[in-house]
Amino acid sequence: MEPQKKQTSAICHWTPARAQAFAVADDLRVSPFYSDGRTYGTPTWIWSVVVAGRLYARAWHGRQSSWYQAAVQQRGGRIHLSGHNFKVAFVPVTDDAQLLARIDVAYREKYAASAYLLPMLQDRPRSATVEILPTN
Repeated sequence: MEPQKKQTSAICHWTPARAQAFAVADDLRVSPFYSDGRTYGTPTWIWSVVVAGRLYARAWHGRQSSWYQAAVQQRGGRIHLSGHNFKVAFVPVTDDAQLLARIDVAYREKYAASAYLLPMLQDRPRSATVEILPTN
């Protein structure tokens, strides 16, 4: 009997239809893996935005947020969004001021009526921005 090959997850991009659905959805729950790399963490509800067909989220408590730390360390997990669950990869957004500004605009447009909008545009949450990519 041959040993099983370890399966790796390929990172891809969201379809235009899925990205469009995500742009208006407001039910994102992230579940990064625990340190074992297999067990999904407790779902955490957070805001999300779509910029140029790509999905982004920020941690309210910045880099100290437990879900953000797990997402950055484990680089994968699961999300629930637009009524569906997806296996994903989390990629920190760093040193791209232009992209962060575009993400700010998306937050302003999507969450304009919320009293919590301005705090999400401050340095602490901005420093904890991740792109969320589907894996297969």
